[in-house]
Amino acid sequence: MDRLPLLTGLLTAWALLTAQVAKGEEPFSLPLECQLESARWQPCTLTVERLGEHWWLQVGGRRLDFHHDGRGQIELQEAARETRLVQPHWRSEQALCWGGICAKGALPLD
Repeated sequence: MDRLPLLTGLLTAWALLTAQVAKGEEPFSLPLECQLESARWQPCTLTVERLGEHWWLQVGGRRLDFHHDGRGQIELQEAARETRLVQPHWRSEQALCWGGICAKGALPLD
C-alpha cells in the first residue's frame, strides 16, 4: 500500500494547522470519519481548541471532548457521562483511537 499520499496530506494539514495555532487564531475544524465502539464509519468533525491540549469530535448529535494534561493522560468527557481516561493507539486502517472511539483522515498530529 502506498502511504505517500496519506503522509503528504497529513504533513500539509499539520503545517497549516500549526501556523494557525501559532498565530493565535480561533479554534479550527476538520472533516474526518469516526467509528464509535465498532459501529460503522460515519462523517464527523474534529474541532481543535488548543492543539495537543483540548479537542473534540462531533459525531452526529454526540460531542466527545478530549483533554490532554501534558503528562501523558487523556481524559474523555461526553455530555453528562463520567469523565474517563483513554489511551491513544493506532489501528491498521490508519485510524487513531482513544478507547473505543476512532477517527481517520487528515489528523493534526503534534
